[in-house]
Amino acid sequence: MRVMDLKDILSVSGKPGLFKTIAQTKSGVIIESLIDGKRIQAFASDKISSLGEISIFTTGEDMPLREVFRLIREKNGDQPAPDAKADDRTLKAFFETVIPDYDHERVYTSHIRKLVQWYNLLIANGINDFTAPAEETETEPESPGGAGEAPTE
Repeated sequence: MRVMDLKDILSVSGKPGLFKTIAQTKSGVIIESLIDGKRIQAFASDKISSLGEISIFTTGEDMPLREVFRLIREKNGDQPAPDAKADDRTLKAFFETVIPDYDHERVYTSHIRKLVQWYNLLIANGINDFTAPAEETETEPESPGGAGEAPTE
């Protein structure tokens, strides 16, 4: 399993696929395509979205994309999600099995299509551990000596 923080995976409007952040520049970022490995510069004027900041509308609270991907992986194991080019009914039925309470009014088929395309691209690139890095650090045991406590005399 390969863990990669989803905040380092980007979607760039007008460019197919997903990209990982390589380096910051004065005028933007150097990114590498997960499709073909080519590196390009994305400029500050490009519409760039970090997957770590995207969430899905549900009837309750919005669900982070990381959680959606984790639920898809739980359901499918190592198998990819349905093809993004599948018919609308197939995609909606699949998505409803993963997130039964998704908001049918605000989540369009085009969103589901994009989401399964991204999921399949991540899985194809060996990125399949969708646990949040913050969760891992929050559950670490405290170091001996009670870190953060004031010393007593």
